Amino acid sequence: MIYRFTNDYSCFAHEKIIKRLLDIGYEQNIGYGLDRHTENATRLIKEKMDYERCDIHFLVGGTQTNMVMISSALKNFEAVICVDSGHINVHETGAIEGVGHKCLVTKGIAGKITVDEIKNVCKLHADCHMVKPKMVYISNSTEVGTIYRKSELIEINKTCKDLGLYLYMDGARLGSALSSIDNDITLNDLANLTDAFYIGGTKHGNFMGEALVLINDELKKEFRYNIKHHGAMLSKGYACSIGYEVLFEDDLFFEIGRHENECANYLETELKNLGFKFYSNSSTNQIFPIFKDKLINEIKEDYGFEIIERLNNEESVIRFCTSFDTKIDTCKNFILYIKTKI
Repeated sequence: MIYRFTNDYSCFAHEKIIKRLLDIGYEQNIGYGLDRHTENATRLIKEKMDYERCDIHFLVGGTQTNMVMISSALKNFEAVICVDSGHINVHETGAIEGVGHKCLVTKGIAGKITVDEIKNVCKLHADCHMVKPKMVYISNSTEVGTIYRKSELIEINKTCKDLGLYLYMDGARLGSALSSIDNDITLNDLANLTDAFYIGGTKHGNFMGEALVLINDELKKEFRYNIKHHGAMLSKGYACSIGYEVLFEDDLFFEIGRHENECANYLETELKNLGFKFYSNSSTNQIFPIFKDKLINEIKEDYGFEIIERLNNEESVIRFCTSFDTKIDTCKNFILYIKTKI
């Protein structure tokens, strides 16, 4: 049977979350996120953050979370700044533009936005004949597996404050980012250095769900109205938050991140030892080796992966993504398999 390194949500959920869902399968709960599980998950996350003055909302997926968040924060003439590889620009089918907000795109460096780019975008959009920049969107980890350092986040935060911009972090793979060996950011840092961010669950062992954390008081006003307006308020709201109870009642959230990263780092190290080059330097659960097209065609029947970019007539960038369910033995077997193909 084919093994999929295609993404980190091919498997339903971590076994501890599945067990919890089975345990409470016939339990009755209040709907629309007003239940005891949502209340408990909110409390647990705030404790891990060591930050109380925030609102937390549980939504189904990343695209929905980004769309609801950005549409709620911005006026209809305001826009969001992001790098060209940003999820809201590439993989959300125009959801942000669909609710009336332009994505102002910069090139970035290794998937990360720079302070100079933010300043330049604002200079270029300085009168009422253009959309007005009001938010900076970043991903951590980025779409190419890199992470923001605390010094970078501090600098971006200061620039946003100086320019009157909100700073919003997409945390679809935040667990992997915060568990990276190169990371120096904590959940508490995010509470102090962003206006809003979300803690990804769908790509981190939960069967679905993202925990959106609102820090800036301006963003909290009437937010549930906007959730409902966009059809994002689940009647069974506890369906998302139950998984977060399990992830945050002990160290499971970070254990999963460390495991994902260890598997990905093993693959990257062994492939580098075999002479493969990489598109980006990643210490998270996404790695981007460069393979010959001939090799890609030979292995695609046995292993799943994504082809990201064709580099030339002979080579392409592919993505391997490890998950909570990835076994280190699977990674070792893959390396042995590759050795038979080169």
